Amino acid sequence: VQLQASGGGSVQAGGSLRLSCAASGRSVNTYIMAWLRQAPGKEREVVAGMYARGDEYYADSAKGRFTVSRDVSKAAVYLQMNDLKPEDTAVYYCASKGVPPVSNPRYDYWGQGTLVTVSS
Repeated sequence: VQLQASGGGSVQAGGSLRLSCAASGRSVNTYIMAWLRQAPGKEREVVAGMYARGDEYYADSAKGRFTVSRDVSKAAVYLQMNDLKPEDTAVYYCASKGVPPVSNPRYDYWGQGTLVTVSS
């Protein structure tokens, strides 16, 4: 299983970014797919995720601003991030596992991180 995350960058507060995760060796609609982030000096946290059946999960910090989606035909998962805030600055990881819940940050497979920097 390989996960390849991309789409990070630098934006000003209020801006948007779309992260992409390309999955190989794993169907994105068979396992849990999620986005986690880790800010400097903080623990890694789950931001958003999707269960195999399509149910979505969002951390409180992401609700109303972030949207997780998937394209099964492209074996890809996305995280649309709107109204970004400086506190969203972190390295974002795509991850996958088979055992719920999404909110548990213990994942089996990880992509490399992609850095998101939000300036005020």
